[in-house]
Amino acid sequence: MRNPVIILFALTGLLVSACGTPKVQLFQDATAPLQEFTLQGTAPGKVLVLPVRGIISDVPGKGFLQSKPSMVQELVSHLRLAEKDKEIKAIVLKIDSPGGSITASDILYHEINGLKQRSGIKVVAAMMGVAASGGYYICLPADYIFAHPTTVTGSIGVIFMGPKVMGLMEKIGVDMEVSKSGDNKDMGSAFRRSTQEENAILDDLIVQLADRFLDLVARHRNLDKQVLDTVSSARIFLADNALQLGLVDKVGYLDDALTEAKRLAQLPTDAKVVVYRRSEYPDDNVYNTFMNQSGERGIFLVNPGLEKAIPTTGPGFYYLWLPGSGNY
Repeated sequence: MRNPVIILFALTGLLVSACGTPKVQLFQDATAPLQEFTLQGTAPGKVLVLPVRGIISDVPGKGFLQSKPSMVQELVSHLRLAEKDKEIKAIVLKIDSPGGSITASDILYHEINGLKQRSGIKVVAAMMGVAASGGYYICLPADYIFAHPTTVTGSIGVIFMGPKVMGLMEKIGVDMEVSKSGDNKDMGSAFRRSTQEENAILDDLIVQLADRFLDLVARHRNLDKQVLDTVSSARIFLADNALQLGLVDKVGYLDDALTEAKRLAQLPTDAKVVVYRRSEYPDDNVYNTFMNQSGERGIFLVNPGLEKAIPTTGPGFYYLWLPGSGNY
């Protein structure tokens, strides 16, 4: 029987050499430089649409044979490129994210806020399906926040996640021996139950990190104590409820967010709407969700995408809405 790998590469060679066939890209390429593409408009001035999609993380993604830039790295690359272009007067963050790690979320908050302060570029957040927890955290520096009519947002709080495998280890007869310099050195270990003292320490850390989140919400959204008490439960809200609480400025569609961005930046209604991509798309538009963490165009013979189906969150503290995770 012939080796299936050899057959695969032979097929690839035929596809590449065939005249008139679509472009074939066997392995996704994350090294191509970002290029600007105009989606609409012809008048002077630009609005950059920047998709923020998926778990917010500073950990590189794993492809079939190569790693991909982390979300933080990719978004910061977009922000740096935008800051260099004096024609870009506004950025629309198109957010569809349940949040992610606390540090990664805070880095993006810091980078977006810094870009605004240095450049004067206006920022509009356009929430799509989900903009919860860390997904909402990175909206806070925005000059205006839109929620799509069906957006789920909120979840303003912290979750600590750490696996426990003691029961499984007992079943298979495996033990873990630990030597440590202090009682709390292996706090949060997956190999034993946490003590009351350790739980109290973790609870204190969670409160401090949650207070940081709430303080930023109060500062940026100018919320009163009653509203803060409501959102501090870390519950989620639909768009209309979020509007009533003051978490967002308006309920509308992506076109409305683009219109508001042009108004804030004092741009003509037909100003250019642009994106940064690593390859060109036919019939491209603002609803294209790719962030270009890899090359996207062409036929992908090897791109299982299994990494997207498996949670990449390790033990730690998260600004993350994670249904079904259970209580800490």
